[in-house]
Amino acid sequence: MNKPKSAAGHDTQYSKIQLNECFACGPDNPQGMALRFTFDEEKHQALCLFKLDKRFQGPPGHSHGGIIATILDEAMGKVNKLRSVIALTKSMNIEYMKPVPLNAPLLAVGFELAVHGRQHHNGAEIRDADGQVLARSEGVFIAVDPKRLAEKLKMRSSESKEDGTSSKPLK
Repeated sequence: MNKPKSAAGHDTQYSKIQLNECFACGPDNPQGMALRFTFDEEKHQALCLFKLDKRFQGPPGHSHGGIIATILDEAMGKVNKLRSVIALTKSMNIEYMKPVPLNAPLLAVGFELAVHGRQHHNGAEIRDADGQVLARSEGVFIAVDPKRLAEKLKMRSSESKEDGTSSKPLK
């Protein structure tokens, strides 16, 4: 069996972002979820064991639906690393099957469904300790040129410094 490959952050062989402040997986975001993914390259999957604490509560004792969507999006997005691409979410559909409990061991599994040019169709599931699927999703991700993305991020960073704002949308 192949040892899972670590997937800490959003770096690829093409570009490395200096700070990773991603809400879902970024080690540089103190308010983030700090999800840590590994890869099973044989099965072409991204895997993450995690527990959700009460700050992610929606219904009493269970996770907020937006947090579930975030985890599924992250699991699907991580699968793109197995192809060494940076791909941004275009769309995703979510099926909430059962409430996702807080303070319980959970597993997020992301997997590839198909690739058509720059479009990467991926799926993900959140499972409980018994392997029961609590939520699942399918999404479309568009591969982007890492050099152009780095240029836009650099340009955005310099614009923020000039006008004192901390964030601007990518154009």
